[in-house]
Order: sequence, then structure tokens, then C-alpha cells
Amino acid sequence: MLKIYSKCNNKLLHLVYQADEFCDGMTELVSPDNFIQCMFLKASKGKSWKPHQHKWRETPNKQTIAQESWVVVRGAAKAFFYDVDGTLLTSIIVKAGDITFTLEGGHHFEIIEDNTMVYEFKTGPYEGVEKDKVFL
Repeated sequence: MLKIYSKCNNKLLHLVYQADEFCDGMTELVSPDNFIQCMFLKASKGKSWKPHQHKWRETPNKQTIAQESWVVVRGAAKAFFYDVDGTLLTSIIVKAGDITFTLEGGHHFEIIEDNTMVYEFKTGPYEGVEKDKVFL
């Protein structure tokens, strides 16, 4: 796992997991105190979990931020990760099976292989570019 920290305030901004890091069982990828959570599950045929649903609840966080995750299904992209002040921190190639999480700071992606497929997850609701984004 690659953890990328702010040079401004030493806060964890980005996480990158490479596909070959995962093993059998459940692995918590993002800690529960973040706005976005993710668990990796790898199990054999026949494994199941108890049926359940999630409840609506009040949260102590009155402020929210759109946090984003990319899962590369096929192909590859170059991911660029920025600090909270807009300074480029690092870039990395992400390929099929890899996943990134942006908790804070900026990012952008450049597709580097034809027919690349990506799942993008982010928190909502989305209220338009004006309320959601600052371009670097």
C-alpha cells in the first residue's frame, strides 16, 4: 500500500493499493473515521454473509467533502496526486486490479492504455461543479 501524506500538514491524503497485495479474507482498506469506506473481500465459492440492511442515522460531521476512489478493471492509467495547496506530490501507474482513494488533496488521471475500464466511486450528493470542485 502506498500512503501519500500532505507536505503542508502531514495529513493522509491518498491511498493506493496494488492488486497483488490482497490475500484471502477481509481487508479494511480505508479506516472507518473517513467519509469513504472500503473493504476488500476475497473468498471461496460458498462463502456468504448474513442478510442485512443499513440504517439512516445522524452523523457528527456537519461538513462533507467529495472523496473519490478509482478501481481499474482493465488497462492502465497514470494517477497524479496533489497536496492540499495544489502542489504535485507524486504520480503512479495504476493497472487492472489496483485501487486508489483520495481522502483530501487533488488528483487527476491520464489513461495510458487503449480500452481501459475504471469504476469510480465517490461520496455524494453531487451538487454540480461549482459546489464540488476547485480546478488546479
